[in-house]
Amino acid sequence: MSLVVRPARASDIDAICGLAELAGPGFTSLSVGCDRLAKRIADSEVSFAADISEPKNEKYLLILEDTEDGTIAGMSAVKSRVGSKAPFFNYKLLRMTQASGSLDEPFGMDILMLVNEYTGASEVGTLFVHPDYRGKTAKKRGAGRLISQARYMVMAIAPQRFADTVISELRGAVDAQGNSAFWDAVGRPFFRMNFNEADEISAASNNEFIVDLMPRYPIYVDLLPEDARAVIGQTHPAGEGARRYLEAEGFRYDRVVDVFDGGPCLTGLRDNLRTVRDSRVVNVVKPGELILTALVSNNKINDLRVVLTQISMSNDGVGLTDKDCKALNLTRGDAARIWIKR
Repeated sequence: MSLVVRPARASDIDAICGLAELAGPGFTSLSVGCDRLAKRIADSEVSFAADISEPKNEKYLLILEDTEDGTIAGMSAVKSRVGSKAPFFNYKLLRMTQASGSLDEPFGMDILMLVNEYTGASEVGTLFVHPDYRGKTAKKRGAGRLISQARYMVMAIAPQRFADTVISELRGAVDAQGNSAFWDAVGRPFFRMNFNEADEISAASNNEFIVDLMPRYPIYVDLLPEDARAVIGQTHPAGEGARRYLEAEGFRYDRVVDVFDGGPCLTGLRDNLRTVRDSRVVNVVKPGELILTALVSNNKINDLRVVLTQISMSNDGVGLTDKDCKALNLTRGDAARIWIKR
């Protein structure tokens, strides 16, 4: 395989802007314009280089590079702490039951309540893979798994940089024109703007306008139009693969949704995430028969490299080819972190 995950650098900006254009409407973290994306790359470079003992407000931007031709095939990101500098709100679906003595029958109903209970959590997001590297017709297989799972390798390498709770907000149901039935029913009456306008302001600001304008009182789900009710907690078709990866890691949907498009927010405990829990550090040795598929990193933060490749295992350590050692910036005898696919 020639696919390698590494930290983003300033020279990637044109390729990242190209990925952002391909991502389309509703992909909030990419719909900020090239200037802001360049700032995020700069912030990420500072975060990777810093000596950090606890999460503050770092952002780590990862790039998936096809080293055969230099194509930037995807990207993903991790925020060490959300809500510390800007409000971080979601809607939580709560079940309320009422009963009437005269009717002798209880009635249950869902309400949407504005909450910020995930303030302080780490967040994984910005997962996007170039269409040429997706699905059965992909130029190279495993791109989505690699760029998604590499984020948890970062957490395994330096857990002190991240919070105990990790969340991920998935894009909700938005049509090709950028319309959201959830937003039209729940947000637009209070904000007097369409979904794309609100999404752009959210991406480019500190979200104070949510605090100013979002309704403080519960919203009864049964009073919403049917099309808005139907998409609550639903994932955009382009994000279904990302959701499968998250659930495989141990993330779960706990009836918390995005305030703009109603997309699901999934949560997990950092140390219980599959890659963090099951990865281990071993020495690099000469390869034997390559019979195992594994995620392999050089176990470094500042010079991070991650690949998905074939390995051999022995009592001495992990066997890697010369090509993989070069891709990981490792020599035999160095330490590598591995996660073996079961």
